[in-house]
Amino acid sequence: MKFTSKQVTTIIVSVAAVFITMAVFTFVVGEDDDSTGDSNTEAVSPSDKPAAPADGATAGPVVAPVEEPAAKQLDSTDYLAVKKEVESDPYKELDELIGLKEVKDEVHDLVNFVKVQKMREEQGLKVPKMSYHLVFTGSPGTGKTTVARIVARIYKDLGVLEKGHTVETDRSGLVAEYVGQTAVKTNAIIDSALNGVLFIDEAYALVPEHAGSDYGQEAISTLLKRMEDDRDRLVVIIAGYTNEMKRFINSNPGLQSRFNKYINFPDYSADELFRIYELHAKKNQYQLNAEAGEYLRERLEYVVAHKDRNFGNGRYSRNLFEKSIQSQANRLSGVSNPTSEMLSEITKEDIEKALANTK
Repeated sequence: MKFTSKQVTTIIVSVAAVFITMAVFTFVVGEDDDSTGDSNTEAVSPSDKPAAPADGATAGPVVAPVEEPAAKQLDSTDYLAVKKEVESDPYKELDELIGLKEVKDEVHDLVNFVKVQKMREEQGLKVPKMSYHLVFTGSPGTGKTTVARIVARIYKDLGVLEKGHTVETDRSGLVAEYVGQTAVKTNAIIDSALNGVLFIDEAYALVPEHAGSDYGQEAISTLLKRMEDDRDRLVVIIAGYTNEMKRFINSNPGLQSRFNKYINFPDYSADELFRIYELHAKKNQYQLNAEAGEYLRERLEYVVAHKDRNFGNGRYSRNLFEKSIQSQANRLSGVSNPTSEMLSEITKEDIEKALANTK
């Protein structure tokens, strides 16, 4: 069969058009596949990077993420810290915390209750309706945030929550400056905490003691509604001073009905503060000499005996350690070729200068 030159030209043009169409289609599909890589990026504050895997942890198989409705994008002024789950034993971490015996006992009691209710449910027995939301009361620096992160991971292990992450915020992360914006801001924070724990520090600030009309009430109303609507995907832990938290809970019947489990965090003793200081030193390869250790114990006894309600507890020990090694650095800056022993030793002089600059 013979073709005319006109027919040959038509065939060539048609084939070329097919190849061009296929190439364009392949390019477009390739672009769409690449764009999905950012569809599940978690919001974190600029100063808070995602937690690295624990030592010895190995990466698991790559699993395609399940897409969820996109939440409102948080802007840079929102206070939001997301603590991802880590691959370590939360029960062991809880037990290894310095002090806090009563707190540990309370958490273990809660764990035992949840475990038994899960067993009853599996065997078709009735399970009483229970709330997993918690109220942590106590002074600053007593470990409330640390325990909240541990509880989130325990809830994941028990099957209460799908994830083990914690979203930490306070009044500034929930309440906006203008009418109508607080609900939007609060919902955005809650969306980021779904399937995990929302930890609200100094929650009593949402209801100022001597304030009249305040946007904090709008945040509370939004929170209570979401706690009901998302009761299987959200656990809320609120924290603050004991008396202020009682006033806060009593200010709203909805809060009273949803928060009925209280855990009190006692102040640290002087001995516990000393052990916390030693723990920071050991982790960073420092050690107190005998004179410095004896002096630090004496001073911590005095500090605890004369503390006020704003005393930082564990935070005080950490700050004192940081000031101590700064003092040591200043002391050694003029020494030529200091030995490793000198670079590791914290002296009484270092402690004295650190105490003068620690609040």
